[in-house]
Amino acid sequence: MATGQNYMTQSKIETKIHHKELSIQVSLNGLSFCVLNTETKTISHLKTFLNSKKKNPLELLDQLKHVFNTETILHEVFNTVTVIHVNELSALVPKALFNKDIIADYLKLNTKILKTDFITYDTITLNDSVNVYVPYVNANNFIYDHFGDFTFKHYSTVLIESILRTEKHAIESKLYVHVNPSHFEIVAIKDGQLTLYNTFEYETPEDFIYYILFTIEQLSLNPRNH
Repeated sequence: MATGQNYMTQSKIETKIHHKELSIQVSLNGLSFCVLNTETKTISHLKTFLNSKKKNPLELLDQLKHVFNTETILHEVFNTVTVIHVNELSALVPKALFNKDIIADYLKLNTKILKTDFITYDTITLNDSVNVYVPYVNANNFIYDHFGDFTFKHYSTVLIESILRTEKHAIESKLYVHVNPSHFEIVAIKDGQLTLYNTFEYETPEDFIYYILFTIEQLSLNPRNH
């Protein structure tokens, strides 16, 4: 009888609907996580852990483990879990030209990769492109062990998709600058279409201003309007 009661209780727990989604952003500069209440469409928890200096992937894994050991909310049950990988190891490819058999070749053109790197891609349907990138595999493995199945994307995929949705009816040129502590991204839009995406590392305000003005010049935009 006791066994039957326990089984029923466990079954109720497993079938309970949880109105929560978890997003985890991982980078060598720090971590952050966000819990979204899908019923009220509000953020119920948001926390960031910035590093004073850039870590390596093994140190990133140690930090991730520490966060999971100290943040009790990460042991709750979520409807979905999404991991966002932040790094410069990505490249956009037109979908019509994409061939996954030579996937590493797309990254070799603009970034340094290792033969042992795991390379994957996101499909960006809003502009028929493919975002090729290197995720943090050790972080993915740890999160899989903790939650089971989850979704992961590159940071630039999320950024580009968000801007394209916002600008889909635009009839002018716009320049978006998304700033992080040690790097920033520039996204250029013209008539609702993506014309440029790039990421830049910077150390001084002069670096920051130089890259923005250089991009504006290359796109033949008016710096007074962007």
